[in-house]
This record gives sequence, C-alpha cells and structure tokens, in this order.
Amino acid sequence: MRAAFITGTGTDIGKTFLATALIRHLRSAGTKVHAIKPIVTGFDENRWQNTDPAALLAALGHPLSLQEIAKISPWRFVAPLAPDTAATQEGRSIAFGHVVEFCRKTLSANPGVVLVEGIGGIMVPLDVHRTLLDLMSVLRVPLILVTGSYVGTLSHTLTSLEVLARRNLDVAGVVVSESPGSAAALEETVATLRRFADSIDVIGIPRLGADSFDHPALARVAALI
Repeated sequence: MRAAFITGTGTDIGKTFLATALIRHLRSAGTKVHAIKPIVTGFDENRWQNTDPAALLAALGHPLSLQEIAKISPWRFVAPLAPDTAATQEGRSIAFGHVVEFCRKTLSANPGVVLVEGIGGIMVPLDVHRTLLDLMSVLRVPLILVTGSYVGTLSHTLTSLEVLARRNLDVAGVVVSESPGSAAALEETVATLRRFADSIDVIGIPRLGADSFDHPALARVAALI
C-alpha cells in the first residue's frame, strides 16, 4: 500500500483539484487508487453533486450518490467553517479517535494508492483540543503540501513547512497550484520556495481543466507517493 495525505496552507487552495487530477493520472496508468476526505464543511445535501467528495467519487469512477459520499466522507457539516465550529453549530462533535480509526482502516483495507485529503490548512481545529496537524501526526502518512502562487504564499508555505518539521512529519513534496489573477508568477514562486525548502521537491502546476490528468507535473507528483 502506498499512501499520501494531501494537506494545504489554507482553504480553497487546490487540494481537491490535485487529488482528483492525481486519481485520474494514476488510474490512466493502471494503478489501483482510493481516496477519502474524512471531514467536510460547507456541505449542502441539496447540492451534493457540487461538493469535494462528489468530485473525488467522479475521479475514482464510483457511483455518484449521497450513500457513496458517506463512505468516503463520514463527517459532513453544513456551515462553511472550521470543523469544530461547524459541528458545534449542529449540536455535534467530532470524535478524534473515530476519525483516526476510519483513516487507518481505509489505509489498511485498500491495495494500490490511498489518498487522504485534509480540510483547510494544516492547523484547522477538529475539536476543542486537536487540529488537523494532530491527525497527520498520528497517521504518519507522507504529506503533500498544496499551496498557491498568490502574493503571501511564500510566508504561508514556509511557516507550514516549519511547523510540519517540528512534528517530524515526512513532507514528500510541495505542490504550488497556480492562483488565478496573481501578481506573482508561478515559476518565480516555485523557484523561491525551492531555495528555502531544503531537499523537499517543489512542483508547480499551472491552471488546468477539471478533467486534466496527463500534465507532466502530475507525473512528478505521482512519483512522490
């Protein structure tokens, strides 16, 4: 079993885009692949077809339904907020141990490649005491850190790498997903991050179509898993 935890420097940064593109790339190469996104916020059951879990299911070639979404995203909340806040608004809570158990069972039960997509940034709160960083620290799966090419990303990305290093987590690579309309060029952002990222691979991915899977940069990312 090969696995990667896809995390990011923030929300709406390109985690699901990368996950779906990787799934399609791996499947096109004949590799078995499975993916989960355990926790989702901003989930509208009346528009579930437009959600991140639905995008993952489509890339996997699985049937599209709420029942299938529940299998890969058991913790779903309506408010587009941090998981702990969204859960509290619904009178619910996230049992951290159950999330860990779900991820571990998924990792052990599926051959080939397993992708675990996180939520928000690396330290988004999951409950009163724990953040996504704690989940990644328990699972100990190699990480792919997704960031953008927006102005400000250099500090956000290098800060994230410093925090992950302090937890002794294995960062397999950094993926810079091109931010639309940014004053900062993708190539310059990648070059600068490479200077500071020590031996960690930094790979830039330009804006691609939703169904893209054959860009050379995706092959480089897949090789990190």
